[in-house]
Amino acid sequence: MQPSTAAIAEIVRRIAPLDELERRHIDTTLAWLASTDDIFRRARPATPPRHLVCYVVLVDPAARAVLLGKHRLAGLWLPTGGHVDPGEHPLDTARREAAEEIGVEARFDVSGPDPLFLTVTTTVGSDSGHEDVSLWYVIRGDRADDHALDPREFDGERWWELDEFTLHDTDPHFGRFRTKLDIALRPAAD
Repeated sequence: MQPSTAAIAEIVRRIAPLDELERRHIDTTLAWLASTDDIFRRARPATPPRHLVCYVVLVDPAARAVLLGKHRLAGLWLPTGGHVDPGEHPLDTARREAAEEIGVEARFDVSGPDPLFLTVTTTVGSDSGHEDVSLWYVIRGDRADDHALDPREFDGERWWELDEFTLHDTDPHFGRFRTKLDIALRPAAD
């Protein structure tokens, strides 16, 4: 196992699963990482057919809201993010994507510098038919700030309140992510 793949496997091992589905996704990902070092997208849209991506979810903890954009290719309301470049550490990917797509310096002080969530999903839209292994990073934002998402990737953006979230045209795992984020945002017991 190459060092970059080993580092990603260590990150994945640190993710505490929300439920049995996330446990299966973690196990599937660890088995995949043990079987190959070909984990970074080399050619669009799907070479290799399973590859590593990072979601970067901008969260306003005080408002209990997340910023999502209407993704041009997928046609869904999604967090920002993108593919992990060959040899790139996923935390660096999250930083890069936050700067490129939101125009912010990533602050990982909501749930920490590790991904909060992991999913394995078959994509939809014009880049469909491959699997994304997605590491869901959480960064701090403020819904009072004006955030215009990268118009090459997104056709508009909107803050969504976690407590009133009813969006159906989003990542199929977003509802479960929302549950896990809600747990992470709860105040620590005294």
